Amino acid sequence: MNAQEKLNLDEVSIIGDSVRMVMHIFDTELRAKIEEGRLTGYYIKNYETNYRLPFSATFGDDFRFAKNAETELDFSGKYSLVFQSSSGKYSAIGIFKQSYSTVTGTFLTPTGDYRYLQGDVVDNELFLSAFDGNHAYVFIAHFEGDSIKGNFFSGKTGIESWEGMRNENATLPDPESLTFLKPGYEKLEFSFPDVNGNKISLSDEKFKNKVVIIQLFGSWCSNCMDETKFLTQWYIKNKDRDVEILGLAYEQKDNFEYASKQIKKMKQKLGVGYDFVIAGTYDKTLAAETLPALKSVVAFPTTIFIGKDGKVKHIHTGFSGPGTGVYYEQYKERFNQIVNELLAEDLALTN
Repeated sequence: MNAQEKLNLDEVSIIGDSVRMVMHIFDTELRAKIEEGRLTGYYIKNYETNYRLPFSATFGDDFRFAKNAETELDFSGKYSLVFQSSSGKYSAIGIFKQSYSTVTGTFLTPTGDYRYLQGDVVDNELFLSAFDGNHAYVFIAHFEGDSIKGNFFSGKTGIESWEGMRNENATLPDPESLTFLKPGYEKLEFSFPDVNGNKISLSDEKFKNKVVIIQLFGSWCSNCMDETKFLTQWYIKNKDRDVEILGLAYEQKDNFEYASKQIKKMKQKLGVGYDFVIAGTYDKTLAAETLPALKSVVAFPTTIFIGKDGKVKHIHTGFSGPGTGVYYEQYKERFNQIVNELLAEDLALTN
């Protein structure tokens, strides 16, 4: 559970005094010893070597950092922020909502959002966290005058600092300006195996004379999971409108059997009705090499809109998911606008 989000764990097994919980669609799990009102064990990423984080859980606890904390500070609002990591800086928007000492919200970045965050204000400091099954995040912050300053901890070793100020007019770069085709290219060309090993390309009969939405995706990527949920429901309602969706999966291991297994599991759990192909690994540089027409792959997910003439019309980097509130509604509105325009464009040419 993260704020309004509930992810169902339906692969739970108990053997003796131990419990194993597979984390939703991800290749991760919790393994713990069952004690009196308590679990003690490890969070494990199976696809990484020796990735284990110790954890404990107490039965009945329903708070993140403190129960019934008191504070006179209010972190509610919209913030213009800059994150600093070892590899450089990136801009972000923080949106927080506080009720008494409990806070929910998220951060939006040019390549996606940090989804549903939840926490508390304790001793004049803001604590937020999220655990989606594949990512464990903690954000800590405090006010220094009019500025907010904090740190972001991710997984075993990730640490970034961040700071900024309240700004109701904070913006990010246009997500349709970040990923683009190389000069001289108008179309994507590829041939990748689907989950059963059959080669798929955009020249196949299935995609001819249709608007095609290409999703650059990874089953390890939580923003991709959010986008897949949206696309799944959208496709159910719109698949009869000369529109197809094809997911290009870039997985954690360069192994077809492993990647195919993960995608099949994801499709089954999320009820996905459109197709996926195994395109490569999650390394963005290598991913770009699989699609020579692209200048680069900036983020997973990235959504590419192709007209009925086979030409790339729009490329949207990242995804503003349901945890972002109004930004998610704006994304859906823009998505439908693009598809409607592409369908109308083809109709105008036909007439």
